[in-house]
Amino acid sequence: MTTHYTYRITWSAEDNAHVGLCAEFPSLSWLASTPAKALAGIQRLVRTCIADIQATGETPPAPLADRTYSGKFMVRVPPATHRALALQAAEEGVSLNRLVSARLANDAM
Repeated sequence: MTTHYTYRITWSAEDNAHVGLCAEFPSLSWLASTPAKALAGIQRLVRTCIADIQATGETPPAPLADRTYSGKFMVRVPPATHRALALQAAEEGVSLNRLVSARLANDAM
């Protein structure tokens, strides 16, 4: 199950090491001299945490990759932002939903 979690390896100039991270366990990290060692380390640490969580009768977080998403979510913005976005959408001749969707897609990439 730990292989379904979302892992990321990044470089830390401050630590002069590769850092292994897991999105589903944001408080965990693992420093290592190589990306492969950072990945192996964070995967071991996640397995240990899952075992600890299960030992207490709790359920570990579901992997992001195994979750389903509806494609809908609600976000609150200040009224001035709402107005500015609605105006921009009208000027571009698109719906507010399409405008915001496109902006989010661009920022996510």
